[in-house]
Amino acid sequence: MHRVVKISKGLDIKLKGAPAAEFTAVKEAKQYALMPADFTRVTPKVVVKPGDAVKAGDALFVDKNAPELRFVSPVSGTVVAVNRGERRRVLSVVVESDGKMESVEYKAKDIFSLSAAEVKSHLLQSGMFAFLRQRPYDVIASPADMPRAIFVSAFDSKPLAVDFEVALKGNEVDFQAGLDALSRIAPVNLGIRATQTAAALNVAKNVTITAFSGPHPAGNVGVQINHVAPVNKGEIVWTIGAEEVIFVGRLFNKGVVDFTRTVAVVGSEVKNPSYSKVVLGAQLTTLLDGRLDNTNELRIIDGNVLTGKKTTADGFLGAFSNEVTVIPEILGGDEMFGWIAPRFSMFSTSRSYFSWLFPKRNYVIDARIKGGERHMIMSNEYDKVFPMDIYPEYLIKAIITGNIDKMEELGIYEVAPEDFALCEFVDSSKLELQRIVREGLDKLRAEMC
Repeated sequence: MHRVVKISKGLDIKLKGAPAAEFTAVKEAKQYALMPADFTRVTPKVVVKPGDAVKAGDALFVDKNAPELRFVSPVSGTVVAVNRGERRRVLSVVVESDGKMESVEYKAKDIFSLSAAEVKSHLLQSGMFAFLRQRPYDVIASPADMPRAIFVSAFDSKPLAVDFEVALKGNEVDFQAGLDALSRIAPVNLGIRATQTAAALNVAKNVTITAFSGPHPAGNVGVQINHVAPVNKGEIVWTIGAEEVIFVGRLFNKGVVDFTRTVAVVGSEVKNPSYSKVVLGAQLTTLLDGRLDNTNELRIIDGNVLTGKKTTADGFLGAFSNEVTVIPEILGGDEMFGWIAPRFSMFSTSRSYFSWLFPKRNYVIDARIKGGERHMIMSNEYDKVFPMDIYPEYLIKAIITGNIDKMEELGIYEVAPEDFALCEFVDSSKLELQRIVREGLDKLRAEMC
């Protein structure tokens, strides 16, 4: 039997528009993009130019500070644009697909005959290493480091998230191969939901399995690390998403770069929310075509409602995204006279509305903030939804004041912005907590590195 960790603090936000356990076929996108902003704190150096022919697995850009860290094309085709913003910052590298999905060929590998260095080298050459993140700092992992452990969360507890058991079906062999490859580098810890029944999860080999139960953020890898083996100063652990483990397994089993993933198109404004098979970086036009009633006053989110990024139907699927969410925008829709009228159809974490009487009801929540930023209110709001052994309010105060010693004492090495997404949702002060945490991590990294 696996160890079971029960998470009591948290909040499941029940939204309308959850995906049905079925797949909707979509046309192959014409264009795909890789966006450096998805790869936290990487300084990109573009190694292609418009007109270059590429295959899936060919480098589009590398990290200036670690040139062996390659970020590769998800499809075969022709580079059509290198989009830049202010100060020539690289926003995206766009590839027009030729429809062939040809990959750079790698020989299938006998994983257990490889050393840790050989596995790492293979991941770097193929571009798979770019999906490894590290704690502390929640940045793309450094090839020069050797982690204490690698953590994988096999379930996502965020609102309307992909059911990984749906994505796993048919990919069980590749998932195990990915775990095997990672285990050659460092011990692998696999976090599963206590209710998951897939054999590929419950009897996975060469990993330490821990089962978690409870509300969101039980599926956050940071919460799992905190309950299994917290990160201390001077230690490094790596994390990787469960579907990215499948990417790694395909590389070693089949010798190809295949970034096809299961994406949920969800939200109250989506017709027939369901899953689709999509290649990383795909333009969202084909994914959303015919699935929205209109595009007026809609918030299209690349990712989930808590941590995703606002985008458009012409935008591209992020490198780490397996969900596209569409909710109402409601521009300028303030409450009459500034008051919150009591009603049954609105969701609230307090008893401002009557939603607490209907705990199983699903709600339509729009993109309004419903209030302005104000002074930080110390009311233990964060503690109710933050299940880590950390004082979140005091950590946020230490970050705001720039007190590095306090930040270290209060556990900043263990956290990532996503761990504060629920705190931001319930915050009466309307502070951008994820941005604050990101800035705190960047400041600490600059001081320590």
